[in-house]
Formats: sequence, C-alpha cells, structure tokens
Amino acid sequence: MNYPVQKNTLYVGGLAEEVNEAILHATFIPFGDIKDVKTPLDLATQKHRSFGFVTFLEREDAAAAMDNMDGAELYGRVLTVNYALPERIKGGEQGWAAQPVWAEADTWFERQQQEELQRLEAENRAAMQAAEELHRRKQAAEDREGEKEDETTAMKDDPMAQAEAEALQQNNS
Repeated sequence: MNYPVQKNTLYVGGLAEEVNEAILHATFIPFGDIKDVKTPLDLATQKHRSFGFVTFLEREDAAAAMDNMDGAELYGRVLTVNYALPERIKGGEQGWAAQPVWAEADTWFERQQQEELQRLEAENRAAMQAAEELHRRKQAAEDREGEKEDETTAMKDDPMAQAEAEALQQNNS
C-alpha cells in the first residue's frame, strides 16, 4: 500500500532518552519556521518512544532539514529523518500504541447493548402498531356487521322498507 507522504512533516527516529520536544525544536529551527513538534509517549513509561515528528510551515524547509539531518548525530545517537507518512492507524495524534488493545472494550459493549436495546424497542413499537391496526380493522368489521344486522331487523319490522327493497331489486334485474 502506497501512502502519500506529507512533504512538510518529518519523521525523526533514533532519539536519545534525554531529547524532548524543546530540544528537537531547537535542533530543527535553523532550517525554517516550525509549525509543530511531537514526541509520542509510551503510556507505561511516560517517556517518548525514541522518535518524533517535526512539521515545518514550508515544504522547502522540511526538505532542507531532511537533507541535512538524516544521518546526523544528536546526544550520541544517529538520527533517521524521512518524510512522515499520514496516520493510518486509529488513535489520533497519539497513534496506535497510545492505547492498549482492550481500551475500547467497555465502550464497545455499551454500544452493542444500546444498539440491541434500540433494535428491541423498534421491534416492540412495530408489534404494537400492528396490533393496534389489527384491532382497528376488527372493530371496523364488527361495526359493519352491526350495521347490516340493524338494517335487516329494520327491514323486517318496517313494511315500507321491505317494499322499497323489493322495488330496487326489480329495477336492478
């Protein structure tokens, strides 16, 4: 997989333990204005992980720093200076190793439980709506049956209604 390089951010590897962000900044400032300096920390030791990133404002300054500092010595250690690759592993600026693998396990389980609860609530709502619709249809059917029974009993009791019904039947035939 080819990742595009960030032409104004440099990876600086091989840093001695004594080197901090201020020393790294002072080392690279002769090449141009610096936007940012980061040395990711190891969570267990709270010390940097022997590398850092220097971001210059101008690409040309980053190129000059890389050309001059790759292979240079700082606090008795030889530096490796290359263009930095973009972050491609989850974890933001701190990078992948800033958190243990299980760090998100609790939040993952919480999200799974919330999604399951939402799914069950949606199913329950759908079942309730279906039951209400079925009840409405049944009630409407019962009402129609009641109206038909009322009409037939009214016709039996009313001779005039019977005569009208017979006349309508004869006209339709």
